[in-house]
Amino acid sequence: MIEKPETIELTREGHWMTIRLNRPEQRNAMSRQMTTELTNALQNLRDDRSVRGITLRGNGGWFCAGGDLAEFKSDFQSGPPDRADIETASRAAGELFHTLDTMPQVTLALIEGGAMAGGLGLACACDVSVATSDAVLALTETTLGIPPAQIAPFVRARVGLAKARHLMLTAPRFGAEEAVTMGLVSSVVSDASALEAEDANLRDQLRRCAPGAVAATKGVLLSTHNDAETQVAHAAHTFADCILSDEGREGITAFFEKRPPSWARPAESTT
Repeated sequence: MIEKPETIELTREGHWMTIRLNRPEQRNAMSRQMTTELTNALQNLRDDRSVRGITLRGNGGWFCAGGDLAEFKSDFQSGPPDRADIETASRAAGELFHTLDTMPQVTLALIEGGAMAGGLGLACACDVSVATSDAVLALTETTLGIPPAQIAPFVRARVGLAKARHLMLTAPRFGAEEAVTMGLVSSVVSDASALEAEDANLRDQLRRCAPGAVAATKGVLLSTHNDAETQVAHAAHTFADCILSDEGREGITAFFEKRPPSWARPAESTT
């Protein structure tokens, strides 16, 4: 029996799963327990093809304040913590970001209040992110004497090396509009109500996209082949798999028959 998580909330609506970070008193700071529960939830969803999308957001009007500094403080109260324990915790965080980044489903981050440090890392590991206009974002790790080690690859993938250096080395705070300009956030809405509406709108848009093709596209985008020949071969293999699949045949048939494909039916018809 899978235990009910304590630091996150899972809500299934048809083909969509919403994961809410649920430590509002701590502005949803990521404790080690939350890191584990998030990773477990994502891994349980990874092979569930009935789930086509995942929304990640925070309770209490905040997305995520980053790592739980209270845990770091506690670690030092009885003397220097064990190095192996620190590395284990960091690896667990890295596994979470990698798992989120490579999910075959579409992932959507809804940012209210703020996304700091590892919280911004979570958003960078999602496919699409939407923030309210009053949200504040920052990569604050270096102000605490630590590096943004596990989230660095995901921030760099979003904004490029030069901008990642600026954000990580100088730790500026910035708003949602500036985050859009940099590419950290996909779009900005006015308030929480508009955030809900954009969430519904994106779900409706993404319903038109075939789940198998979405997973394959993410696989091609995230492939790490170093030479062009291997990359071309990988893309060709993926394309052939998809076009020969039931989903591919249905999509092409629906196009010529001038009708929506099966996966694009209204949600109430597919649950």
